[in-house]
Amino acid sequence: MSRLNVTVDHAAITRNVERLAAHAPGAEVMAVVKADAYGHGLVGASAAARAGGATWLGVAQPDEAIALREAGDAGRLLCWLYGPEAPFRLLIRRGVDLSASSLEVLDMIVAAARMAGEVARVHVCLDTGLSREGVRPEGLSALLDAALAADDAVVVVGAWSHLAWADQPGHPTIDRQADVFRDGVAAIEARGIALEVRHLANSAATLTRPDLHFDLVRPGIAVYGLPPVPDADGGDWGLEPAMRVTASLALVKDVPAGEGVSYGHEYTTPRDTRLGLVTAGYSDGIFRAAGSGRGPVAIGGRRHVIAGRVCMDQVVLDLGPDAPERAGDEVVLIGADGPSAREWAEAAGTIDYEIVCRFGGLKEKLPA
Repeated sequence: MSRLNVTVDHAAITRNVERLAAHAPGAEVMAVVKADAYGHGLVGASAAARAGGATWLGVAQPDEAIALREAGDAGRLLCWLYGPEAPFRLLIRRGVDLSASSLEVLDMIVAAARMAGEVARVHVCLDTGLSREGVRPEGLSALLDAALAADDAVVVVGAWSHLAWADQPGHPTIDRQADVFRDGVAAIEARGIALEVRHLANSAATLTRPDLHFDLVRPGIAVYGLPPVPDADGGDWGLEPAMRVTASLALVKDVPAGEGVSYGHEYTTPRDTRLGLVTAGYSDGIFRAAGSGRGPVAIGGRRHVIAGRVCMDQVVLDLGPDAPERAGDEVVLIGADGPSAREWAEAAGTIDYEIVCRFGGLKEKLPA
């Protein structure tokens, strides 16, 4: 059990979805809740997103889709990442929309639908330039032939793709991918297929490219209050971070100047000072790369950084001479009253997506 305490403000998630919907007034909202809702807890975060107006949820893995159905979610739900081992019949019976990114995947969906005696709802995934999942333009006709030939087993209800550089507004790949996407949609509709939803916009495009909203937007990181791109108005798009991560100060002691701190003595006290010991380390999700003066925390509103290396289950802080902190004080790693996930990402040389997945994914989620 981790020594970190993670709380999730579900009301913040609800408000974030409401604000994202306001940015795309002509489109529905699919809240992406893959990876345990980016570390925020799949079921609770999904319910909060629904409360904010998300008419769709999006997951990567089949077990996530099944978990939502078992928790009682009955709304539109898209699942998109799987291989031949996926429980296609179960997904189809539970009313989960499926992504077809190749002819082979479509054939598996068709076979499963016929065995289940159901009609599968399919979204054609178009590879518009990301080169991950998705059918390339030259393979689209064959996939559509197969889908139309199997109209007793599948109905194509959507077309979608994913942008490579949406978090850099103005990058030329965005327009190039959008053109390929529009061509793919036109090719699908030319075959007499009436699409319910066309969707391309992730969090960044939801906020910055209204021309790419189409019928549905798919925000992920922004649902949890982390801006994917800078807000020109300096307001973080009105988003509220939903995760708070805290630990406890276990020990406070005075040490003289010149003392080495933690393994390898990468930090030496520059003056007589007071050190604080925090009972959490890299086994709890604190990045080892964030040691030696980089990883930020706050105690009672005062900012500190990790002094020396991050250990497996503890870190040390240089609190300064005559520091007011005492054993038992709360140490805030992420929260409105402390550092942000973005600050931790900068300290660890990564992105805030990984920070919240790491902190949230290793421990039990507690309601705020």
